[in-house]
Amino acid sequence: MKTAAALLAAASVLTLASAASAQNSWGMDAAPEPVGKGTLIVTARMTGVLPQADDAIVTAAGADSGLKVDVGDDWMPTLGFTYFVADHWAVEAILGATQHEVRARGGTTDVAVHETWVLPPIVTLQYRPAPNATISPYVGAGASYMAFFKGKDKNGFDVDLDNGFGVALQAGADWNLSGPWTVNLDAKKVWFDTDARINGGALKSNVSLDPWVVSVGVGRKF
Repeated sequence: MKTAAALLAAASVLTLASAASAQNSWGMDAAPEPVGKGTLIVTARMTGVLPQADDAIVTAAGADSGLKVDVGDDWMPTLGFTYFVADHWAVEAILGATQHEVRARGGTTDVAVHETWVLPPIVTLQYRPAPNATISPYVGAGASYMAFFKGKDKNGFDVDLDNGFGVALQAGADWNLSGPWTVNLDAKKVWFDTDARINGGALKSNVSLDPWVVSVGVGRKF
């Protein structure tokens, strides 16, 4: 199901990009619409959330169990909203949810212990040095809130994860096409730790998820 969703999202983004870049052939040749204070860009993206967790699982007394946490990647469609508060400054928020499998690995052990959805809204303040260039790069910094929901325990394990805040850095670029259309590439690094308790705390781990959040999409200016 995850592969099918990722392929569908990728096909949708490519279709939108092809349609946007093909405007000239439809008799709609136009210069890129300029952006500045008050402009809103809404971007449909395919986004990958790629956790970097590799943390030790210990007993309640703190003894090493020989196991480590592994959290799987996921790709899903998301929406981005970028509002220009000044000609070179914008605030971006992204909305979407991804699903991740949590495994315990070590030695000959490799077992799924939990599967969860995570809602990771990220809000950043961006600086855009050349907002109306054909290729418009930007950098940003901000915060994220990781909220876990619809968790499903596996293989007899009971897992509890803490929600919380993280910090984020961002870099990306918009390719300004004809009229109101853009193609967007974006990468964010989020630093976020969560406490994981397994079987009521008999096992535990301080998990540094620290995901990369990478996206490609098509935007429209308003």
